[in-house]
Amino acid sequence: MSDKFIMRPEHELMHRPDGSVNFNESAYTNAFDTTSPVGGWMRLGNRVNEGYAELSVCLYLPDGRIACQFKRPGIETNDRFDAGGLSYSVVEPLRSVSMTYEGDLIIVHDPEALREPQALFAEGPRLPGQVHWVHQAESPVHGGEPADDSVQTMYGRDFSLGHFNQHSRARGEIRIGDERWEIDGRGWRDHSWGPRYWQAIYFYRLFIANFPNGDGFMLLKITDKEGRVRREGVLLVDGQYEEILDLDVSTEWTDAQDPRRVRLGVLTAKRKARIDGEILTLAPLRNRRKAGDEILVSRIAEGFTRFEWNGQQGHGMTEYIERIEDGNYSGFPL
Repeated sequence: MSDKFIMRPEHELMHRPDGSVNFNESAYTNAFDTTSPVGGWMRLGNRVNEGYAELSVCLYLPDGRIACQFKRPGIETNDRFDAGGLSYSVVEPLRSVSMTYEGDLIIVHDPEALREPQALFAEGPRLPGQVHWVHQAESPVHGGEPADDSVQTMYGRDFSLGHFNQHSRARGEIRIGDERWEIDGRGWRDHSWGPRYWQAIYFYRLFIANFPNGDGFMLLKITDKEGRVRREGVLLVDGQYEEILDLDVSTEWTDAQDPRRVRLGVLTAKRKARIDGEILTLAPLRNRRKAGDEILVSRIAEGFTRFEWNGQQGHGMTEYIERIEDGNYSGFPL
């Protein structure tokens, strides 16, 4: 791990909120089965100074359906991740964590319905759901708390002060109504804390994947409103992270200006890599926040993606976040 960051076992635990109204502490995990295209992601973000948590569950089923839930359950303290039926536990610091959801799930037959979700959330079909998976580390921890004030965090200090992530072996199951799917594969997880508004991101492209042999990657290209670009991330090869030196992103778009395919060029000190991705199912989500008299809106496009790298196929996530200004995506068509 870089000497720019400090990472201790206690960073796995909850952090004391600062005085920021928008203090956030969040845990995210994703997991995908190796043999069947099924899996998804779960996130719980405590915004205790605002009195609620952001609960997100998004599961991609083999027939193209999405089973999801998004809530803002009330919370009064930041002493644990446990709200609205979603909980996150540290089994062994820096080595193993688990995440569990019990509650109803909205069954989305056509992901287009997520673009204007009010009717879907009010009237969409629901089934009882149970999701549980355990992550066992297959990589070092990447990131942590900045060693000093000059160190930039992965997404920027106006999005998270501390942040770390890790690739993992993932096992568990998904139950929805009378259907059941086993998760015996791999995944990725992160934990972050500090002041956060989603609209602090002008636009970024994030790619996360695992492969059957244990290799993987986390790659980020992030751009601010002034056009300044940072490229961050790692390739995971033989159980070790290689920090990237450069990253090229080429996106093939749909008529709705959603990402359909991506081509990535990656450079580390040890190798060059070409990675191709095909988005199998996209959840076109949004986040809205009132700022004074203005409503700020961001696109959060979450794509379940099949990646090809060095003759292997693996699964993971493509995430495009960007501000929507005057009806336009700030990063399109980049």
